[in-house]
Amino acid sequence: MVITMSNRMNQEPKQPTLHNRHGGPSRFQPTEKAKDAKGTLFKIIKMFEPFRSTIILATILSLITSLLSSLIPYFVGRAFNVLVEGNSDLLISFLMIILGFYLSNWLINTTNSLMLLKVSQKLINIFRLQFFDKMQKLPLIFYDNHAHGDTMSRITNDADNISSTITTAITQLLSSILTIVVNIVIMLSLNVTLTFTVFLAMPLVTLLTRLIASRSKQHFSDQQKTLGILNGVIEENILGLKIVKAFGKQKEVLNEFTITSEQLYGSSVKAQVWAGYMMPLMNVINNLIFALVALTGGYLAVTQIITIGTVVSFMSYSKQFSFPLNHIAGMFNTIQQALASAERIFETLDEIEETPDMPDAKTIDNPLGNIVFENVSFCYIKYRPVLKNVSFNVSAGETIAIVGETGSGKTTIINLLNRFYDVDSGSIYLDGINIKDIKRADLRQYFSVVLQETSLFSGSIMDNIRYARFDSSDKEVKKAAQIAHAHQFISRLPNGYDTKVSGVNDILSEGQKQLLAISRAVLCQSPILILDEATSSVDTKTEKDIQKALISLMKNHTSFLIAHRLSTIKDADRILVVKDGTISESGSHDQLMKKKGYYYKMVVAQMGRNKK
Repeated sequence: MVITMSNRMNQEPKQPTLHNRHGGPSRFQPTEKAKDAKGTLFKIIKMFEPFRSTIILATILSLITSLLSSLIPYFVGRAFNVLVEGNSDLLISFLMIILGFYLSNWLINTTNSLMLLKVSQKLINIFRLQFFDKMQKLPLIFYDNHAHGDTMSRITNDADNISSTITTAITQLLSSILTIVVNIVIMLSLNVTLTFTVFLAMPLVTLLTRLIASRSKQHFSDQQKTLGILNGVIEENILGLKIVKAFGKQKEVLNEFTITSEQLYGSSVKAQVWAGYMMPLMNVINNLIFALVALTGGYLAVTQIITIGTVVSFMSYSKQFSFPLNHIAGMFNTIQQALASAERIFETLDEIEETPDMPDAKTIDNPLGNIVFENVSFCYIKYRPVLKNVSFNVSAGETIAIVGETGSGKTTIINLLNRFYDVDSGSIYLDGINIKDIKRADLRQYFSVVLQETSLFSGSIMDNIRYARFDSSDKEVKKAAQIAHAHQFISRLPNGYDTKVSGVNDILSEGQKQLLAISRAVLCQSPILILDEATSSVDTKTEKDIQKALISLMKNHTSFLIAHRLSTIKDADRILVVKDGTISESGSHDQLMKKKGYYYKMVVAQMGRNKK
């Protein structure tokens, strides 16, 4: 299927959804509390499973560095005792050992960091690939109810937050924990009393971390959510800048941005302030423990229970013991941010995907294009039906026009036919087969769809038309453009078919973009053609030229036309009039005009407006 696709809400207004497409007033609703951090952490750990061997090697290297780091204070104490004894040869030996430990530590730590950095980047790449893959599988209703800027923020900002934290967390956590364990073993072998003096740091640090964690976690979660909202505000105002200027709404836009930015500022300040309390308070604890070790060790040395070198070793150990605790506490800031970001990513990854194909899903080799709607009902919001028991038959090769007021359900019929949404009740059949029993990917290959709003992708005009069939030749692309009356304006461009375009630039007018979309549909050559206001942005002369060109195309296709300008659908085999979610009238143009019902009134009203 070739499709020039816009958001459902832009195609046809419906009942309001829970959230505005880009945020809207719902931006300022209270944010939800953060989800279970433990569950999120376990999910992250599970993602490390493919890198188990690297993590094991990193753990071993961390154990070695922790052992070397823990032995340094021991040999410093020995060197101090030798210095007191005046044994210079042994002193030099100890100093060389200490120097060797420091150099080995540096080399191993550097190797370990580079190795884990590579793992973390691979992991984030997996995160992004999984997230983007998930985006392709999510139903359209997800995008109707989620701000686009927030979704973009999750795959960029949130993924980067996790990336910057993982390397730091793995190297420092492993190293810190192992260092603490080795230090405890060595300290206990030297002196139990001084060891328990150093242990006083542990309950103090634990209480401090829990206190700050309970205060700052929610603020970090709010910070990431508000950042996503802010991205949504920026995105919608960049895309709609012309409208903003046209209506003179710069002040309102600035006020809206200021409110959101201040919310982000407030949550960021609160998060950083609470996390910032950690290090100063940790330094107070460190200095307190150091002083207690010095006093206790001094007393034991004076009473000749231990040597002065042992006291020096324990003073180093008191710093070294609290140093990994400081690291763990210092990482708290980034860990909280990473968990908040990971929660947001997993929240999207856990969203319900489009209904999967049935195990025995069918493929139609040569679809004819017979369509049957049988008592179809559907609503975007529960208990607010858009279609109510709609039934009609379309024969292969027949051209059907669908007309009605805005919001009556015209585009919804097309959305259900393509399975962008599944019916709530009733059935839709293609060539006698329920479309739910057909592979979704195959089903969409049977349609060429041109919607009211055209989407272009970054690349050349040739690439954009060829999007319908990547294996088509340049000659086929140009022929399709000629049929769609796009060749003439393309040829006038400086680079012709090689002109670079994207979905956000203004090189082409809306009418020219629509001609490219029709060119795609022509090139696709699918058996069923759907034109949803496909000529709404072109001038009357070009519209007539396109209609003439499409007449021959539609002869061999089952065709659906949706149009507000009723003059464009007079030649349709049958016209379906949709009113309040039901088919109120059906027949040819002449038949409906003779009935003088709702369709007749629409035509007369439009003719009157045209005369004016």
